[in-house]
Amino acid sequence: MRPLEAERSNLNCFIIIIYFNLHKKTDLLIQPCKLDHSITISSGDHSLIQSAKEKQDRESRGRIGTAIRLHWEMATAGKVIKCRAAVAWEPNAPLVIEEIEVAPPQEGEIRIKVIATGVCHTDLYHLFESQQKKGFPTVLGHEGAGFVESVGPGVTDFKPGDKVIPLFISQCGECRFCKHPKTNQCDRNWSSKRYDVMSDPTSRFTCRGKPILQFMGTSTFSEYTVLNQIAVTKIRDDAPLNRVCLLACGISTGYGAAINTAGVTPGSVCAVFGLGAVGLAAVMGCKNAGASRIFAVDINEQKFEKAKVFGATDFVNPKAYDKPVSVVLAEMTNGGVDFSLECVGNTEVMRSALESCIKGWGVSVLVGWTDMADFSARPIQLISGKTWKGSLFGGFKSKDCVPKLVHDYMSGKIKLDEFITHNMSLEQVNDAIKLMKTGECIRTILNISK
Repeated sequence: MRPLEAERSNLNCFIIIIYFNLHKKTDLLIQPCKLDHSITISSGDHSLIQSAKEKQDRESRGRIGTAIRLHWEMATAGKVIKCRAAVAWEPNAPLVIEEIEVAPPQEGEIRIKVIATGVCHTDLYHLFESQQKKGFPTVLGHEGAGFVESVGPGVTDFKPGDKVIPLFISQCGECRFCKHPKTNQCDRNWSSKRYDVMSDPTSRFTCRGKPILQFMGTSTFSEYTVLNQIAVTKIRDDAPLNRVCLLACGISTGYGAAINTAGVTPGSVCAVFGLGAVGLAAVMGCKNAGASRIFAVDINEQKFEKAKVFGATDFVNPKAYDKPVSVVLAEMTNGGVDFSLECVGNTEVMRSALESCIKGWGVSVLVGWTDMADFSARPIQLISGKTWKGSLFGGFKSKDCVPKLVHDYMSGKIKLDEFITHNMSLEQVNDAIKLMKTGECIRTILNISK
């Protein structure tokens, strides 16, 4: 029999496949799989093997194997956990790997063991651009995935061992925004209380005797984090956490901006400004919506090959012309594109994207995150029939839609692996930030828990 190894040694839940051959020997293999059977045992209960074998003989003769889900009650439930986290003590400074304390979940809350997280430009925005000193010290990260470690009183939809994705946009299901079909915002989200500092006033983190803010309500640059259950969604057991974590922000944002907010139509002509992860996801959305031409616009031509992978058909470097890029696109498309998506977070690019749309019906969507400057346009741009709109998290209602996006990835409808250019440890978080800041990566995955 092979040694039994979990995906992480101190997880409270993992999946195994128990194989039986014709000679009645048993072999164990850790593998993501469809859940066939669920039981709860203690860590010393060896009757599992016989129980699974009897189930195999009784119900599954001739099948390859039976999936068993194991649950252990962790000794950490109800107690303060000490763990590693990357703490941002102040703006414009390197993150510091610290031992922090994570309090148990309270009423309606869930404590999550974070397995993997992406590094998103919004993390860098808060660290380098926003200049909100009240937003520090904090633990950054909002693009993660992991397992439920424990739940607080009143939580009934989650249990220890569930695979989950923390959400920076909550969905309570009860407020006027959640009930409205035209928005994915929620009155109970962290942004309703302290939008300026990008955190909720309540935190379960402390370090060196000081409270540490939870960035965007999530803080996935930590081995453990605590969220309200309205900001967590359960996903399928066979989903790879170091891939689907990207659906917590960037990929969903760009993809949904195209298919939901812009409403790209079959046969249309699109332009995507900015070819980071969000922009490439927007390209993917345009392609999946049936666009006939997709212009990838970026000053870094090295990104054009990657854009081609996601469906871009034409490529424009604004610096290669002695005229505005909006004029270039108008000349190449007989008047302008049907849909444009700005995925940079630059107010000048936002205006260029609008001006690149065709009059009468052109739609331009602001996707890149910024709150640092005003933006403007000539009124005639809108009077002539163009539409200018914004998109937050791609218009997806978070708890409802993220599990569906996970399924779309697992079924091959959307790409995730192709976005990942680097894999690093939590200790390398400052290297990952540098890669993002210099544009040398698309997405870096940080493997958080050992």
